[in-house]
Amino acid sequence: MGMMWGNDTMTKEKVLLNVEKLTKVFRISRGVHLKAVDGVNLYVKEGETLGLVGESGCGKSTLGRCILRLIEPTEGIVEYDGQAITSMRHKQLRQMRREMQMVFQNPYSSLNPRMTIMDSVKAPLDVFQVGTPKERIEQVVEMMKIVGLDESYLYRYPHEFSGGQRQRIVIARALMPRPKFLVCDEPVSALDVSVRSQVLNLMNEIQKEMGVAYLFISHDLSVVKHVSDRIAVMYLGQIVEISDVDELYDNPLHPYTQALISAIPIPDVGDKRERIILTGDIPSPISPPAGCRFHPRCKFATQRCKTECPSLKALAAGHAVACHLY
Repeated sequence: MGMMWGNDTMTKEKVLLNVEKLTKVFRISRGVHLKAVDGVNLYVKEGETLGLVGESGCGKSTLGRCILRLIEPTEGIVEYDGQAITSMRHKQLRQMRREMQMVFQNPYSSLNPRMTIMDSVKAPLDVFQVGTPKERIEQVVEMMKIVGLDESYLYRYPHEFSGGQRQRIVIARALMPRPKFLVCDEPVSALDVSVRSQVLNLMNEIQKEMGVAYLFISHDLSVVKHVSDRIAVMYLGQIVEISDVDELYDNPLHPYTQALISAIPIPDVGDKRERIILTGDIPSPISPPAGCRFHPRCKFATQRCKTECPSLKALAAGHAVACHLY
């Protein structure tokens, strides 16, 4: 199995998910194409959380969907537990769905308004024909307790719940087939701040109890810091930096990462941090700039940045960056 930057010795734990040169191109019209994901390499180890951050429109959600083949990738390889998902036929992929699930951003649109919570949460067990009908109901009741909801809610409908309760229901449904890997696409961005921390703490508790690994997608670095073991930073379809969470926040290397971290509010009024304001707009992914895609907004850009695209290079154990400054 090829790894993200060749001789990475960090991965003592088993690599559960390995992504190599994953690319997704959308055809907009004749002769016009949008490269939403461009040659992404990353891996997720068993039981860990890899945070994926970047501005809206950078390709985070598309990457998550391509990994699960909810959207078909244009090029590249996705391996889960040593098996190549990208070359699987429909029947094999259907079985793999038990291992890999997704939690979507909007919990209301994720639930069928005509189905009771019991039917929605039990659906994965029905699809995969797990156990007897009685055993499936018992498993749903057990899972509702795990996510902190009373079993009396099971015969109500989605519109009767708050956003936080609905997201707990969606998480419960995703966990029903006992997956080892979850793609969480902005799972708390639609929730109130007070509810957000409850759902994040719940996800941390579930991870400790069930050993599930997360790809946690968000534009909010303060949220990602709370839940992640490692963080990958994405800009215009490419990974520009990846590191352990503490190392990334203490020593951000890429100018884009530095700007993102400088924008995080500091709770202590006495502490001061220089705010880095990025100039210019995000380039269009339909016609991205040549060379480094960040160079039009980077104050350190050189002539080389305008012509040569930097590759992701390891500068320290577990810390890699795509920048000509290093």
